[in-house]
Amino acid sequence: MDITIHASFLPHDDPDASLAFYRDTLGFEVRSDVGYDGMRWIMVGPADQPGTSIVLQPPVTDPGVTDDERRTIIEMMAKGTYAGIVLSTADLDGTFARLRAGDAEVVQEPTEQPYGVRDCAVRDPAGNLIRIQELR
Repeated sequence: MDITIHASFLPHDDPDASLAFYRDTLGFEVRSDVGYDGMRWIMVGPADQPGTSIVLQPPVTDPGVTDDERRTIIEMMAKGTYAGIVLSTADLDGTFARLRAGDAEVVQEPTEQPYGVRDCAVRDPAGNLIRIQELR
């Protein structure tokens, strides 16, 4: 099989703050920014990886989600326990310095993990956990 990851989805509750974080702080390019019915879907990704994207989407847009489920999702986003993604970089210290300078919410400074990776963790403006591993 020849399968690649095309896109992953992360929720946002403030499209402008999310756009600034992913574009200005992480340096991703904006591939599309689509509005519909007062909501925005923003596709971003690394410039040198045009086939892989993150879609920043409004939470709970699925019509099959109940009101109770919507409340739970919003509560989990507020706590930072709803969604996350793992990224990687050859320059973890430089990336972390850029995140800190960009006022990212630091969860964990660069650390050597007992499971064999060195990584750090931050939250994006919507509370999504972003772990960044050092490529070795």
